[in-house]
Amino acid sequence: MLRFAAMPDSAPTTVGARGQTRLEEPSARQRSIARRAAESRATVPDVELMAEVDMRSPLALLAQQGSVTAMLVRACALALREVPRANAAYRDGRFELYSRVNVAITVATDDAYLTPILFDADRKSLAQCSAEIEDLSRRARAGELTPPELSGATFTLTDLGAYGIAGASTVVTPSQAAALTAGAIRELALVRDGALRSTPAVTLTLTCDHRILYWAQAAAFLNRIGRLLSEATL
Repeated sequence: MLRFAAMPDSAPTTVGARGQTRLEEPSARQRSIARRAAESRATVPDVELMAEVDMRSPLALLAQQGSVTAMLVRACALALREVPRANAAYRDGRFELYSRVNVAITVATDDAYLTPILFDADRKSLAQCSAEIEDLSRRARAGELTPPELSGATFTLTDLGAYGIAGASTVVTPSQAAALTAGAIRELALVRDGALRSTPAVTLTLTCDHRILYWAQAAAFLNRIGRLLSEATL
């Protein structure tokens, strides 16, 4: 949720059927978010795919190292390396395929959000990803990130687990082919060993640019992320 900073008492106000209305100017960051979101919705023909992933094994691994967000980053990074069209973008009628796997994570701040980047995330261990996420998140909230740490992402992950949200979709950054949103881990009825059982699971929603990442490739990419997580092969 975006939070708008209060304006001085002298801000223009009007009174009508909705009561008193005060006009507030968004911050530079909020204006940037508005521009990017509008550009995405206007120019990117996106499609969404969803999957429920068994998290029993990942949670067991979590007791030893890492964090849920780090696991998600690691799974995405490994899958991006295996599916080049997901680590790419559609630009000016061509496919841009990137050699580096740079995963941006969404971090909420006081007035908006930032998307700091884990560069070469596919080459980092789970422990390294976890430590870097913690550092980037802390510095994002403190306003200490540098411009290079916010540019050059090839994919974006939003982990909503801390907010108790079951699942959600997002917009695709025009310089990327896809973005993933993860909901909270919760008990779901899933088939395990041929029987319906209650198990901790997470809903993953993949939003992708259909000009470059088609249904079959997007499904293969999302399924690969799910397998890497459920098998805890991170």
